[in-house]
Parts: sequence; C-alpha cells; structure tokens
Amino acid sequence: MDPYDVTAITNELFRYAELIDAGRFTEIGELMEHCTFRYGTQGAPGPAGAAAIAESYRSSVTIYSDGTPRTRHLTTNPIVEIDGDVARVRSVYTVLQQVEGSPMQTIITGRYHDTLTRIDGRWRFTERTFLVDLVGDLSGHLRFELPRSNPAADGQPTDKEQQP
Repeated sequence: MDPYDVTAITNELFRYAELIDAGRFTEIGELMEHCTFRYGTQGAPGPAGAAAIAESYRSSVTIYSDGTPRTRHLTTNPIVEIDGDVARVRSVYTVLQQVEGSPMQTIITGRYHDTLTRIDGRWRFTERTFLVDLVGDLSGHLRFELPRSNPAADGQPTDKEQQP
C-alpha cells in the first residue's frame, strides 16, 4: 500500500469535515460529485451526485449568522484498504456543536463506510454509508428529527433518517 494513497484518501475524509463545518455545501457536492449516499446497515439510498448532495445539506442543516452550522466534525480511526484503484475506508465521526445559549456538546457519533475510486488520478468518493451510533441534542443542527434509537442497529432507517 502506497503511503501517498493513504494520505490522499484520508485527506478527502478530512476535507469533507472541513467543508461541512464551514457550511460550504456546494463544495461538498463537488467533493462528492461521483458519490451516492446510503443510510443504515441496509444501505437505504440517499442523494447521488453534486447537485443532489449539495441540496440535501442546504435543506437539512441549520446555518447560523456566521454562515456555518457551528459544528466541528471529527473524523477519526480511519482504516484504509486499497485494492488497485478502489479503496474502502471505515472511520468514526463525532460531531460537536456550540450554539448561542448552549454549551459546546457532542450531538452525534457514528461511522462512515466509504468507497473511493481513483478517477483521473485523484481519489474520489463513490459511495458513503452513514451509520449512527449515539444521538444527542440535534435540535440546533438538523431541520428534521433523528430518532434517539440506534438506527444502525435497527437495520432499516426511517424516512427521517434519509438525510445527512
């Protein structure tokens, strides 16, 4: 496994976190232009392609007066497995948020199961599965309610879980 490839792949993971925390949803769409989102252990389909993915964030994530969602997405523990021009990556996410009137708090944790493919010499997301493990107070982050049950364990997400 080429260390350059591992670095390039993990940089894509970290770029996603940087963009969502900055509220740059159009750029998330561009980053994910070759990607299809899936939710839960059954892989319920979500948006695919740059425009649909960017719109899913614009319609579901609360943005504050500073132009951001007031979050910090931490992506940790990446396990990268490369086979030629396809990489499979499992990682953990933790999302912190601080909004006016509330202390900084962990609002959700879970896992990403990603597939990246080398396209025109660059590692690109081609599939991202969101698995939710622990849910805190998401009321200041999402414009829909995510059930507090463990959707990853349930196997089939509800309609309300069909968002990032």
